[in-house]
Amino acid sequence: MTRAHLEKLSPILLTRDVAATAAFWSRLGFHVVYRDDSYLLMKRDNAEVHFSRSATLDPAKNECCAYLRMDDLRALDGEWGALGLPARGIPRYERMERKPWQMWEAALVDEDGNLVRAGIEV
Repeated sequence: MTRAHLEKLSPILLTRDVAATAAFWSRLGFHVVYRDDSYLLMKRDNAEVHFSRSATLDPAKNECCAYLRMDDLRALDGEWGALGLPARGIPRYERMERKPWQMWEAALVDEDGNLVRAGIEV
């Protein structure tokens, strides 16, 4: 039996407001590929993220998340750290740090409570 080659897995996160989400993620360096009133697709390099509208979403209870790997976390940390997001609350940006599981990681939570961890191996 032939085995399928997986090229990419793209998360579908939740949004309360497609336009506000497009604006927030544009600040992160993503651009809109597709947008309508209930769905949004954004891309940066080979990273792709989808958003589906949820009228009942509570950002404090949102459990959607994704993990982002890249070649230069230090550069990304500099970019996203310069946005002036707080280190606590929603939205927030947690600067990169070395984790006990042999990764350097940073974490971003957008305005809808979606968590994106970014990391590279030590």
